[in-house]
Amino acid sequence: MEKKWWHGKTAYQIYPKSFCDSNGDGIGDLPGIIGKLDYLKELGVDIIWLSPIYCSPMADQGYDISDYYNIDPQFGTMEDMDELLAQAKKRDMYIVMDLVANHCSDEHIWFKKACEDPDGPYGKYFFIEEWHQGEPLPCNWRSYFGGSCWDKLPGHEDRVYMHLFHKKQPDLNWENPALRRELYDMINWWLDKGLAGFRIDAIINIKKLLPFRDFPADRADGLCSAQYMLDEAEGIEVFLDELARETFRKHDAFTVGEVFNPRPEHFPMLLGPKGCFSSMFDFSTAFLGGSDKGWYAAEDVTPDRFKETCFASQKLVEGIGFYSNIIENHDEPRGASRYIPAGEQSETSKKLLAGLYFLLPGLPFIYQGQEIGMEDMPFTDISQVDDVNTISEYQVALDAGLEPKEALRLVCRLSRDNSRTPFQWDGSANAGFTAGGKPWLGVNPNYTRINLAQQRGREDSLYEFYRSLSALRKDPAYRESLVYGSLVPYLPEQKNLMAYYRKGDKTLLVCGNFQTAPQDMALPGKVKAVILNNLPGYEAEERALHLEGYQFLVLELE
Repeated sequence: MEKKWWHGKTAYQIYPKSFCDSNGDGIGDLPGIIGKLDYLKELGVDIIWLSPIYCSPMADQGYDISDYYNIDPQFGTMEDMDELLAQAKKRDMYIVMDLVANHCSDEHIWFKKACEDPDGPYGKYFFIEEWHQGEPLPCNWRSYFGGSCWDKLPGHEDRVYMHLFHKKQPDLNWENPALRRELYDMINWWLDKGLAGFRIDAIINIKKLLPFRDFPADRADGLCSAQYMLDEAEGIEVFLDELARETFRKHDAFTVGEVFNPRPEHFPMLLGPKGCFSSMFDFSTAFLGGSDKGWYAAEDVTPDRFKETCFASQKLVEGIGFYSNIIENHDEPRGASRYIPAGEQSETSKKLLAGLYFLLPGLPFIYQGQEIGMEDMPFTDISQVDDVNTISEYQVALDAGLEPKEALRLVCRLSRDNSRTPFQWDGSANAGFTAGGKPWLGVNPNYTRINLAQQRGREDSLYEFYRSLSALRKDPAYRESLVYGSLVPYLPEQKNLMAYYRKGDKTLLVCGNFQTAPQDMALPGKVKAVILNNLPGYEAEERALHLEGYQFLVLELE
């Protein structure tokens, strides 16, 4: 494998609105991020991904961009962005921004001009179709946020436009080379400015199945999941290769794709030496327990399903390229609440979860607050929810006949707002996130118990354990095995045990007892050294290892 500058790095996602508020308005901002760079450096972070900070009316928290070339005033100024880039460079850190290129905002100048003249050049930047009242819509695809993906074009009773996401997020027509050129110019402008790369949002959606056609309805609304269309659309590799050739490859940029349900035959096109992206997120565990009926019908994730899914997913990219590994992000609930059985969350179990995902092949991403074990928000009323997707899924649950209290409980298990609550810096008012009166989104009431100040400098804390994990991957003694070594599952059939080898110039055994009860594990050979242990004790016989509840170990074998 050709070695790249980003191999062996640790990445960190910042959701700017909820990270650190410097001016007391209740919204996190760029100066707040600049003030925390030394903290992130201490944690072991090298690459920082910022969720969108572009100008936006915030219908979908910044993923509806009205101006790709400017910073939304709530986050600061372009001068603040320049300062962030400069301060990061001083610390040998790299800044990555979101690239949202499947859609823009309906307040973007392109869409405004398309509304003025749907038959003009900007009308071809979008999917705009003729339609008259009483006629069927061009297709029955469901928006990811619920309802039809078609809405009336503002100012035109005889036209509709496509939006696979929020109705204020019209899809861009990648079939139009003029539109693609505009996007490439913008991307190169940012890379020339000093950006290290991009996290590429919803990119698999840019290729539509044309001409439009219906699929069998999968819910009572008569609509179907857009996934049916994506499964049949052909030719996305042409768009992605051109994108990489015209932008990323020219700058040796780091790129990580948000690619849901990729086809196995697409992996060489997405990753590796000829791939369009440096990496792509592994969402395999994020989809566990999902239901076509809606979030309310999702099943809980068991430790064994988590293990099996991780191993199967890693097998798909073996010898091809690197995943970017996550247990949570801004679109998912907190990993500690999702993957650790209810009532068993503790610093010990959170360390186990951290170690098991962090040391898989690929690039580990930490989402803000994950390093201190932030948990899901205990919502008690739908009025506390900001996320448009959660509100839509709540209505789906009500339509299915659930009582409001039960609908709220079930839907909020997957709410995106769980991960968007303000970072819990300390036990002071508003968790130290803002000196203002009220944060934009409620603070999790457990902030007096779970916060950075309570953990920083405490040797046995979760925060310090994350520091140890990042340091271990960079340790010259183990870097070759942990960054470039192969993964071989060990004892995959043993219940609630997740164990795997990382084999390079050394053989390491990563293992964790994913339950509260102790259990024994057969040792495959003699232990040369205990590299990492989330509990103070270590008990082993010649060919057997005793693991306490939620004990996690990294062993070097002879």
